[in-house]
Amino acid sequence: MRIASFLPSATEILFAIGAGPDVAAVTFECDFPAEARTRPHVVFSHLPPGLTPAEIDTIFSAEGAQGRSLYFVDLPALTALAPDLIILQDLCRVCAIDSPTLARDMAHLPSQPRVVSLNAHSLSEVLAEIELLGEITGHTTEALALTASLRVRINAVANTPQPTTKPRVLCLEWLDPPFQGGHWIPEMVTLAGGIPLLATPGEKSRRITWDEILASAPDIIVVMPCGYHLAETIAQFRALTLPPEWATLPAVRNGRVYAVDGTAYFSRPGPRLVTGLEILHAILRGEDFSDLPSGSVARLS
Repeated sequence: MRIASFLPSATEILFAIGAGPDVAAVTFECDFPAEARTRPHVVFSHLPPGLTPAEIDTIFSAEGAQGRSLYFVDLPALTALAPDLIILQDLCRVCAIDSPTLARDMAHLPSQPRVVSLNAHSLSEVLAEIELLGEITGHTTEALALTASLRVRINAVANTPQPTTKPRVLCLEWLDPPFQGGHWIPEMVTLAGGIPLLATPGEKSRRITWDEILASAPDIIVVMPCGYHLAETIAQFRALTLPPEWATLPAVRNGRVYAVDGTAYFSRPGPRLVTGLEILHAILRGEDFSDLPSGSVARLS
């Protein structure tokens, strides 16, 4: 089987279940595991490099309002690779390839690949999609073993004795303008022992205002901008102009503002979300981060 993965989380899943040798093509963003970087890229972005978060949001908003996508497929390269299976997503409109154009192009591929679209909004749905990809690729045993191990880790967090007073937690998926973390993020906060603010489990991320943030009075703030690793997140936060009232928030007064590697552990619906859950658990419990992956979390204030 020759597989073309049109999203980084699917690439991670495929390698995690032993289907890595069958991955023939990936996106320009597929950076994990390291072996994935050696595969040909067939999905790219029209976005120029070096844009600020505000500039990116402006472009995405304008293009989205016109029904256009900033991602595109190198169709000649994809045709030459002759995939049997293409995996894409229908979860995030911002990151999706233009669907009508894609459907038209896929119909003309000589290899006539099967197309599977992933759309998980919760941890349980992510696990189900891991098992689905295992079944489709002939790696059912490996997929079931992986999801079983992930459930053990999820349960270990969920079954930890809860504090008497649960902290109120705000997760920021984008900084300029601010967006709250949606989809599986509120569920992860709840499992880790917190109360998610300005978010509903399973619902999409949405733009929020600084007034909403100030009114929510979070005890803990976790900064996790989508598409950015830890060092980039810290740099973004330091460059951000915050409202004067920011200093009055309980999280800021008590030194409970954290940055995490959103790309690796929170944005992509794959196996490493469970590591993200463990990171949140450590943050909420005020533990040190020595047992967590290097470069996964840092205290901002």
